[in-house]
Amino acid sequence: MDEKGMKIQWYPGHMTKTRRMIADQMKHMDAVCEILDARIPLSSRNPDVEELTADKPRLIVLNRTDLADPAATKRWASYFRGCGFAVLEVNAKAGQGTGKFPSAVRELLADKLAFYAEKGQAGRMIRVMILGIPNVGKSTFINKVAKRKTAKAEDRPGVTRSKQWVPVDQSLELLDTPGMLWPKFEDPAVGERLACTGAVRDEILDLEELASHLMAYLGEHYPQALLERYKTAVEPDDTGWTLLEKAGRKRGFVVRGGEVDTERMARILLDEFRGGKLGRFTLELPEDIADE
Repeated sequence: MDEKGMKIQWYPGHMTKTRRMIADQMKHMDAVCEILDARIPLSSRNPDVEELTADKPRLIVLNRTDLADPAATKRWASYFRGCGFAVLEVNAKAGQGTGKFPSAVRELLADKLAFYAEKGQAGRMIRVMILGIPNVGKSTFINKVAKRKTAKAEDRPGVTRSKQWVPVDQSLELLDTPGMLWPKFEDPAVGERLACTGAVRDEILDLEELASHLMAYLGEHYPQALLERYKTAVEPDDTGWTLLEKAGRKRGFVVRGGEVDTERMARILLDEFRGGKLGRFTLELPEDIADE
């Protein structure tokens, strides 16, 4: 988003314990379901997952599609299918797409299930581990799939702290795991994208700096949204900070001396971005991978 980037680190001690638990339980799994934020599909993937899941069949769930750019979501779905993964697009909060999960898992494991049937083990329990970073919507997704409130769901990172088995039907159960970030964001832009979507606690962030980076991205890729929501036209020389000030002034967030209360505007921008009030945006595209 911004070339200078922000230095964001958040790796509580319990995440080391989570990683060990996941590695220990993996041998009991038939498949792995990785929940990603459709607005930042690459940045919301924990790089440790590749090593942890080894050769297990993988289902990628692009969650929060209601908040993401629809055209970009289709491109990401195509990208992940090209990587050999099954893909499901969902809006877990509204339950859209979650009903397709059991059949998607069974299709993914068709060969294994056929083998079981040949051995007289039709109906054998399928176990799927649900993985994802904090605040990506894992618990909400699981509750919708299971059609009951079994997993604790809150709109803040780090709520689920231990593994939970959740039955879906007579032959499918899910292992819910705590959200797990990784020790260091090598690319500062990854930390910024995670922070924009709320995967990192606001308490450790410089919200004005983060908001200015988000403004810069929106000004470049979605200028019409800023014009419609904040009555702020994007000029060629506008920086993210300039756009933040212009939007704040339009909103009337002016303090003594004529200065703009950019902290207040930053909080408004992030809240409205996260809540979908600004529109549907995706902060990275598959093409960006080739450019790196």
